[in-house]
Amino acid sequence: MFVAWRDLKFAKGRFALLGAVVALITLLVGFLSGLTVGLGEQSISGIQNLNAQQFVMSPPGSDGRLSFADSAISQEQASKWESAAGVSATPLGIGQGQATRGDSKEAVAVFGAPTGTMSNIPASDGQVVLSQTAASTMANASAGDTVTFAGETFTVTDVVPDQWYSHLPIIWMTQTDWQGYSKAIGQPDPFATVLVVDDAGNYAAGDQAADTQSVGGAATYMAIGSFSSEVGSLLLILGMLIFISAVVIGAFFTVWMIQRKADIAVLKALGSSTKALLVDALGQALIILVIGVGIGMLVTTAAGLAITELAGSAVPFSLSVWTTLAPGVLLIATGLLGASFAMRSVAKADPLEALGANR
Repeated sequence: MFVAWRDLKFAKGRFALLGAVVALITLLVGFLSGLTVGLGEQSISGIQNLNAQQFVMSPPGSDGRLSFADSAISQEQASKWESAAGVSATPLGIGQGQATRGDSKEAVAVFGAPTGTMSNIPASDGQVVLSQTAASTMANASAGDTVTFAGETFTVTDVVPDQWYSHLPIIWMTQTDWQGYSKAIGQPDPFATVLVVDDAGNYAAGDQAADTQSVGGAATYMAIGSFSSEVGSLLLILGMLIFISAVVIGAFFTVWMIQRKADIAVLKALGSSTKALLVDALGQALIILVIGVGIGMLVTTAAGLAITELAGSAVPFSLSVWTTLAPGVLLIATGLLGASFAMRSVAKADPLEALGANR
């Protein structure tokens, strides 16, 4: 690493510029990662926190895609599915609407299920449990206050930490109240949107008997339209940024190594092995990447904490290992891969050039 350190000291401005570029790319990737995860959580956290093994939904439509928005399960289908699958399932109704309290209004997602089946479902009809954001928007509603939803008045029994569905804060009510709301908006004979399954069973037999489709894991989240469209686009941008960082670093070191080709030839003529020179050059790239990525991660973390504190749910930013450390490690790995393409100049440098008439 002797030559690498000497180069870094000699061309401080050049390497500082590359380090700044790496830091800026890291900042962009970190911010985009935080926004991607944050937006994803605002689409799926309500479904994610149910911790279900499987969701039973209506089969896909003409476009071949499952969708919570288009799913509707009848009581007859639920009975057939449970009988054939050999496992019980909890009906869950999902809808969207506007809750009001006085002059305050908030667009919300509503989850309805039988009392006692889920932790946030109220104990009796005529009651609701609010997410924190919904409660804050509606004049800081708290337990004992009343809110109006779909023309009906409900008593707030509790305010719980935020959960989201398709970027809307969730309110919980009983299945009976949800069914009444669904009838009020024109849904004929509503029973449930999906069935929530917590135990292992013969899902395929249940789907065949009830003409449904069971889905679990990551595929569940893709049935939420806002999640699949947003996260797919943002992940594509993330991939492009990481690819660009590899190209930028590779281009810089390619030019740098071409300029140093004669010096590398001298080092080879003096007895330095190709392997040692390759390790030295990659070590130089690693130093720049670690410093640049480290600075970018620190700035991302500080800015992310500020955004979370000041903007709250208005800017859904998630700060975690997966949005800071993981992108940083990936950038270092791809940066080294890009720099490795520049090592051909090191491998091909001919010591005879240093001993010939050209020198």
